[in-house]
Amino acid sequence: LQLVESGGGLVQPGGSLRLSCAASGGSLADYAIGWFRQAPGKEREEISCISYDGVSTYVAASVKGRFAISRHNPSNTVSLHIVGLKSEDAAVYYCAARWDGDPYTCTAVNSERQYNYWGQGTRVTVSS
Repeated sequence: LQLVESGGGLVQPGGSLRLSCAASGGSLADYAIGWFRQAPGKEREEISCISYDGVSTYVAASVKGRFAISRHNPSNTVSLHIVGLKSEDAAVYYCAARWDGDPYTCTAVNSERQYNYWGQGTRVTVSS
């Protein structure tokens, strides 16, 4: 399974973005998907997760209300919708996949060690 993120770029504070994670070499419908981000000098952190069927989702408290995750299995994509961007949201955003058939798997933060496949990341810069 290969993952490719897109949608990053330079955005003004308060702006919006939709990050996409597209898969090839397999069906995303079999995987729970997580979005992580890593800011300069900081550890990578999980921001959001969605179960294979979309039944459960997790959004970190630090971004709740501004970030939302969705998936469209027929097109093999998962999206991270971001509104109200802040300077502290600037980071490289990664999507990751793990084989997990539990519809309630995304109810809390998950360790990056639980994920088997990673994309190369897409950079989000927030600046006026």
